[in-house]
Amino acid sequence: MSPLLGCVADDHTGGSDVAAALRRAGMRTVLRFGVPDTDVEIPDCDAVVVALKTRALPVGEAVAQSVRARDWLAARGVERLYVKYCSTFDSTDEGNIGPVVDALAGDGPTLVCPASPEHGRTTYLGHLFVDGVLLAESPMRHHPLTPMTDSNLVRVLGRQTPHPVGLLPLGVVRAGAIREHLDTLAAQGIRHVVVDAAEDADLLAVARATADLPVVSGGAGLAGAIARAATTPGAAAPAALPSGPSVILAGSCSTATLGQLDHALARFPGHRLDPVATPDPADLAGAALAWLDEHFGDEPVVLYSSAAPDRRAAGRAAMGDHTPEVLERTLGLLAERAVELGARRVVVAGGETSGAVTAALGVDQVVVGEEADTGVPWCLTTDDEPIALLLKSGNFGRPDLLVRAAGSP
Repeated sequence: MSPLLGCVADDHTGGSDVAAALRRAGMRTVLRFGVPDTDVEIPDCDAVVVALKTRALPVGEAVAQSVRARDWLAARGVERLYVKYCSTFDSTDEGNIGPVVDALAGDGPTLVCPASPEHGRTTYLGHLFVDGVLLAESPMRHHPLTPMTDSNLVRVLGRQTPHPVGLLPLGVVRAGAIREHLDTLAAQGIRHVVVDAAEDADLLAVARATADLPVVSGGAGLAGAIARAATTPGAAAPAALPSGPSVILAGSCSTATLGQLDHALARFPGHRLDPVATPDPADLAGAALAWLDEHFGDEPVVLYSSAAPDRRAAGRAAMGDHTPEVLERTLGLLAERAVELGARRVVVAGGETSGAVTAALGVDQVVVGEEADTGVPWCLTTDDEPIALLLKSGNFGRPDLLVRAAGSP
């Protein structure tokens, strides 16, 4: 039996976020990293998520990878597709959300719904709010790769696609006139429809009214609603986490992650990758690997490049424009070394960091397990002696998440 739903996510933590939402709704969910080879088959499951690293790629490459993932899912009988991007709509005026949705949705129409009320992301009159604050006034305004300076998603998406963008207002959602409104917009040639939602009930109403759309897009909120609206989800059994040493690797510079690091560094020994102090990439990696070899043991250890905006700017000035790539590659090397030393739990903060870590470890498929926090599930490799990965989006999780995930109460 083919999976009920296939999902293409634009980064690894986004993939784990949506996989957690699907699993929580009762779907047995498999998460894959990167475009699968053509001969890779899907295990028995209700949903399969393909997590790419396309959020910050050049548009053409992001579209090509997304199409290949879509085609792989279609070849395995998946008839309904979900295009997953961040609930803060992380993108530039060039894309990649608009171009990818254009390519995967065909002639449309399709929904554009980043709202995820459980994570504090809501939309009203097309404007995205983060914990009650307009997107352009939130910390996302200062994101180093995709600074979000416009809260109006109709306007933001309109700069990324040549196709008309419309709005499904909250009043229409709650009046139960979703389908009629979408039909009217389609008759007007509207290709993409930004969806208002302020509560989980709004998302469930949208999911039920649009069950016939073959392609929809959004954050984990709508995906979870689609899973809840499905009539034949399977049982998602819990999976035990392996015991053993833990390592925390953080590259996210979000406010949430910086606070979580403060908690972790108050409990565990840590080493910061500092381009100002060590601008040579080889020396930076060598010093970090030596520190890990010396400090790795039963107690969790923390290795991080996360920094406040002024320190990030100083690091780039010292090392150059390739600084982010160097830092991510180094964190991947550290993850590989930690596993060689015996780490059984690898806790990662940041989408780009998660991609670097899974690539360095050669992990291409995991079974999605219980959530450590909402939208942050444990992922278990399918080896005989599995490793547990926690891939945390930068903005997600309570302040003590890293401490709890590393195995310390």
